Amino acid sequence: MKSQYLLALICACSLMAQAIIYKAVDTSGHVTYSSAPIKGGKKIILEPLPTMAPPGKATIPADFPKVDVAKQKERDEMRRKILQDELNSEEKLLEESQKSLSEASPEVFRGTDGKTYRNVAKYEEKFKQLTEQVELHRKNIEALKTELTKLK
Repeated sequence: MKSQYLLALICACSLMAQAIIYKAVDTSGHVTYSSAPIKGGKKIILEPLPTMAPPGKATIPADFPKVDVAKQKERDEMRRKILQDELNSEEKLLEESQKSLSEASPEVFRGTDGKTYRNVAKYEEKFKQLTEQVELHRKNIEALKTELTKLK
């Protein structure tokens, strides 16, 4: 009941909120608008802005194609199978990416002076790429699982 009174009060306030606008043009041609009367100004009557009625409920045309329940179930099962196959494939790719990431190590080589060196910059670049691949596969798996739960 309180919400109805509140709604009525808000509507009443919005009607009272309409301001009177005055417009004045000086000798230089500068236009000034004000909510208070201005010397030499004229009262402007603004027409209310046009509004649209909210759209009605969508109606389905009579000739719109319909699918029977059995056909829809068949389509849903096909979609589920495709998503499950993609999920299995992504899980394998994730496993391979994680294995590659765990096996990654800096490239070791011997210099002309006989010392052993590691190419750390190249390793860091490779490590970053492998980490991004692992994260991509994790996100894909999460998205596929979300889609599968929506089907059930």
